[in-house]
Amino acid sequence: FALTSTWTSVKAAYHISAFSWYAFIVNCLAAKDGEDLPAGIFVYGGPWKYLTFLNLLLQMTFFGLAAVNDLQPGKQTESPLKKCNDFLFSVFGFPVGMFVVLLFWTIFAYDRELVYPASIDSFFPPWINHAMHTFVLPISLGEVLVQPHTYPQQKHALAALTLVGLSYLSW
Repeated sequence: FALTSTWTSVKAAYHISAFSWYAFIVNCLAAKDGEDLPAGIFVYGGPWKYLTFLNLLLQMTFFGLAAVNDLQPGKQTESPLKKCNDFLFSVFGFPVGMFVVLLFWTIFAYDRELVYPASIDSFFPPWINHAMHTFVLPISLGEVLVQPHTYPQQKHALAALTLVGLSYLSW
């Protein structure tokens, strides 16, 4: 019993910490709203056109729901919220998070001006760049280790991910 209770506390602490981290980063980005932007950034669609920003909101939502689920009394493994959270993480949270990290750093290594021009460095300090494009990887991998997830059927997962991906590309 003590080990189960301790592990439940560890999971809750992890989810609350990750949610707080993402909420802090989103708040830092929102605070930049009134500042003078470098030329070409947020021209059309504001931050909503960037998969990085949408991924931060996705991760924040996922970890917030995971924390709420952890804090519910009773068996969290059978709750509808847990099932929804499993779907959210396995279909969107993990794949989109890894896509953002790997694609960003691959393009950045090839030619940073394509994805994160040097002119943005004065607007977004390096720590925010890493918060958006690096720390997603270890936090998501930590989630894989801390919380076992039930994965949906592959055809349902691919259909949902394809629908969301096409929606993002079409707007």
